[in-house]
Amino acid sequence: MRRRRVAVYGSTGSIGRATLDVIRRMPDRFEVAALACRASARAVAAQARRFGVTRVVLTDGAACRRARRLLEPACKVGWGLDGLLDIAADRRTEIHVMAMAGTIGVLPSVAALERGRRLAIATKEILVGFGGPVMRLAAHHGTEVIPVDSELSAVHQCLRSGRAREVRRVVLTASGGPFRRAAPRANATVQTVLRHPTWRMGRKITVDSATMMNKGLEIIETARLFGLEPRQVEAVIHPQSLVHSLVEFNDGSMLAQLARPDMRLPIQYALTWPDRLASPVGPLDLAAPGRLDFESISPGRFPCYALARRALETGPAATCALNAANEVAVEAFLAGRLRFGRIAEAVAAVLDNCRAGRTRNPGIATLLNLERKTRALAREVTQKMQTGET
Repeated sequence: MRRRRVAVYGSTGSIGRATLDVIRRMPDRFEVAALACRASARAVAAQARRFGVTRVVLTDGAACRRARRLLEPACKVGWGLDGLLDIAADRRTEIHVMAMAGTIGVLPSVAALERGRRLAIATKEILVGFGGPVMRLAAHHGTEVIPVDSELSAVHQCLRSGRAREVRRVVLTASGGPFRRAAPRANATVQTVLRHPTWRMGRKITVDSATMMNKGLEIIETARLFGLEPRQVEAVIHPQSLVHSLVEFNDGSMLAQLARPDMRLPIQYALTWPDRLASPVGPLDLAAPGRLDFESISPGRFPCYALARRALETGPAATCALNAANEVAVEAFLAGRLRFGRIAEAVAAVLDNCRAGRTRNPGIATLLNLERKTRALAREVTQKMQTGET
């Protein structure tokens, strides 16, 4: 059997490490073609040696120089966006796993799709901010975009039993984060917010889970990826985190995907699709939880979720602005410059003041320019909140 070459962007993060674990367990099917990360020089060097990789890219200049000292000449070490685009341009690489935070992965993802390569996508910013043109490009080139996110992967799996035009609604599930039972405290500390009850994730996505922005972003992703209307996508809180999504069809049938909360399962699904193979994830014991609970999400308790729905209904420019504003606000919170309770306030202020407009089908360049301007505005807003001007 010929092994498929896989490039992993964000290889030192939680998704990247889980991806490499999946590949390690399937050496007859996959090999690692390239690795990319932001600044973890020692970690990515160790990964490169472990998997015999000859191409690595870092987007931080100082870290790139450290990695070159550790790896060259046996492994070529590239830098920045140009390095990422070089990886994406390699026609021998068949699958690109995009798990880099932020928008730096947008253009490499576009390059991979233009070459007809499968994009296994974990980076929310790409579908939330640029989902329209990305999916149009994928359709034009007949390219596969397979979600790595557990909820979107669940929808993708359920849709194997029906077509998108037969869908009445999609229901995503949320764990509820650390504030499911008690209203989020405006002055909650970073340590408290990062204490997620179910998943071990990066800092930014864990904050998004606490504000429920993460679920709002997933609703936007779902609409973009599967071509659904905003009214067709909703979410509920499911504290057991065993049902990852449900799809209701026009005939009233509802299908759900259940599995242990282990990211290696959706990652393996994205790599091996359309095949299903044995995985390291153990079987699900349905009797163990004793019950499966579902609760509605209160927009009053979780205003970030309501903001995401509002942006989705407004249009693609608004969702791009929402994502940029939220990233800046969360960054300010994690740095101690903004109170937890003001994240939603900051995002709302940016959406009210930016000129995202209702452009129906903006292109990548237009959205990148909007994203840059929104970030600048968001920094101004959070700075004023920090100094007490608002």
